[in-house]
Amino acid sequence: MIDNLTPWDKVKLARHINRPTSSDYISKIFDSFIELHGDRYYGDDNAVVAGIAKFNNQNITVIGQQKGKNLKENKKRNYGMPRPEGYRKALRLMKQANKFKRPIILLVDTPGAFCGIEAEERGQGEAIARNLYEMSDLQVPILSIVIGEGGSGGALAFGVSNEVWMLENSIYSVISPEGFASIIWKDGKKAPEAAGLLKLTAHDLLELNIIDKIIEEPEELTLDSMDDLITIIKSEIEQFLERYASISENEIVASRYERFRSM
Repeated sequence: MIDNLTPWDKVKLARHINRPTSSDYISKIFDSFIELHGDRYYGDDNAVVAGIAKFNNQNITVIGQQKGKNLKENKKRNYGMPRPEGYRKALRLMKQANKFKRPIILLVDTPGAFCGIEAEERGQGEAIARNLYEMSDLQVPILSIVIGEGGSGGALAFGVSNEVWMLENSIYSVISPEGFASIIWKDGKKAPEAAGLLKLTAHDLLELNIIDKIIEEPEELTLDSMDDLITIIKSEIEQFLERYASISENEIVASRYERFRSM
């Protein structure tokens, strides 16, 4: 846990190249992960890692937005910015999970959805909107954990969940500080000031009832220092699954609806 950090400090931590990625959490939290590929419309998207795994011998669908750890990996992963086929792959597996009654766990870590012309040509806006619409009606428990950046609609398409948690130094915002500063002040260099106004930190969002839980991080979160964090996350996921195990499908959908209506 790090005290006295500014919102801009937390933005930099959330984006740090050494910060663990979705695949790191998947390998340490879940067993027998089988990655599945493709959206059955256009192709696969390396910015989204998705598949079936076991947690305490229970079948789970787990889907994460995936960044790289160096330039080569980031090019492969498109810097964690999904294209339409990434969101459609995620939705395909969420609907599969609904069919087979598997809880869904989503790991959020994206600067935002990819905004290149080819993504727009393939229906980026529709793909995100479809996720929001379809997720609202799924009859299995859905948990979203923001592990790094939670950027704009690209993150929200993984966030229509029964509960949303954030790691202590992650961020979740409708726009990046640089984008906010460029629009409001015509000066992207004012991003540190913008970060303070956006209320994008975990503590801000918990106070605003946008998220449900903050998970403390070690002082320096890296692949080598995350074992205690993994123990905490496993315990919290176990409690989450227990909470929803005795709830009916209609109650799961209703609780998700009420969560967003109450904001």
